Amino acid sequence: MIVLEGKTCFLRTLQESDASDLANLVGKNRVYWSVFEPRHQDSYFTIAVQREKILESLHHTKNKREFSFGIYEWKTNKLIGHISMYSIKRLPFSSAFIGYSIDEMCVGKGIATEAVHLLVTYGMEHLGLHRIEAYVSPRNSGSIRVLEKAKFQREGLHRQLLFINGEWEDHFIYAVLEDDY
Repeated sequence: MIVLEGKTCFLRTLQESDASDLANLVGKNRVYWSVFEPRHQDSYFTIAVQREKILESLHHTKNKREFSFGIYEWKTNKLIGHISMYSIKRLPFSSAFIGYSIDEMCVGKGIATEAVHLLVTYGMEHLGLHRIEAYVSPRNSGSIRVLEKAKFQREGLHRQLLFINGEWEDHFIYAVLEDDY
């Protein structure tokens, strides 16, 4: 188990026993997160599917291809989000992507920025990555602020990158390099 400690939150690799809490979190934020994420079938919000996603992630973690963490609030130890580093590539790329979601009730408190910073630190210092990238909708001003506060720079626009809520949507690509970090 990997734990990354911050000031307002900590990240902990999700374990099979977290499936119920994760299902509750994704179910609670189903509508809120659906604005910027692809639609999910009803089964996605079940404990069984979340358990399978966790087990798949743990398999990828063993192979150092993905690291998925729950975001926990320090004062309550409550699961308030999730963050992942995925599509990890070794040389000649030495890169990865990150993605994250925060409980609607915890938005605007700096928690996502701290979680991104913790994961970038882990990626650069422990995994030896050179570059970490993130996609973000041009409409998602909150997530753009999170990435920019975490020293990510906008590098361009991918046209019609993701199919979300019945439409192909453009996404900015942001990246942070080890030299920026």
